[in-house]
Amino acid sequence: MKYRKTLAFFILFVFGIAKWPLEEHLEAERNKTHFNGSKFTLSLRQQVGQMTFLAAVGGFRGLVADFCWLEAHSQWTRVEWGRMKLNFDAATALMPHCILFWDQASWHMAFNASVAAFEDKKQPREALRLKAQREYWKLGEDYLIRGIANNPDDPTLYDHLGFLYREKFKDHCKSAELYAQCAKVPHSPAYAHRFQYYELAQCPGHEREAYEGLLRLYKQGQQEHLPTLLKHLGELQEKLNVPADQKIYIPPAALNP
Repeated sequence: MKYRKTLAFFILFVFGIAKWPLEEHLEAERNKTHFNGSKFTLSLRQQVGQMTFLAAVGGFRGLVADFCWLEAHSQWTRVEWGRMKLNFDAATALMPHCILFWDQASWHMAFNASVAAFEDKKQPREALRLKAQREYWKLGEDYLIRGIANNPDDPTLYDHLGFLYREKFKDHCKSAELYAQCAKVPHSPAYAHRFQYYELAQCPGHEREAYEGLLRLYKQGQQEHLPTLLKHLGELQEKLNVPADQKIYIPPAALNP
């Protein structure tokens, strides 16, 4: 069985070498499908394994990446976090411009695996469960950071990293920074600029900056008079001792939702 698998991959490799001269004519199509931008390096070889590497060199890079992603999904259903990570590593290494791969890898690590680690009944010590949980958060963070590095012009991963910092790390300063970066990227969600100041309002030492940002949004019109904006604006007005004649009237219900 092992011999047949090796022979099959060798055939794929030889086929890929034979058709290499034709690939210049497919340059435009490869650009459209985001196959460019990641080279066949020793680092890639180490990440994806020998057989997968040979298949990728043989011209089946996208197919192999999709297979790894499907395998990772299957391993999620079986709660095989370590194997799932290996397949996500392979998929993202082979197709670094595929946003879905980075996003799903991060989500499964930071939200699914982390919860499973904290609820692991086989580990009686809470301190160790918390440690494992945070390690999975960091893995999720790492996928998003590397995904952004490979896709700096797409707002999705900035948005989701801001969400991760807010929901898991409870780091409102980092969250504000990521939403600010997200807001600068073309086609970013409309809420990114607003979330930047929501998070900044909870970042110690940035109250004045947050207040001024929220005030600018408030003055843009009724569509910005949202409950969360009113709540943060009202709290900052009190914290910064804004003079009474400069205060925006905030309904009491907005301050105590």
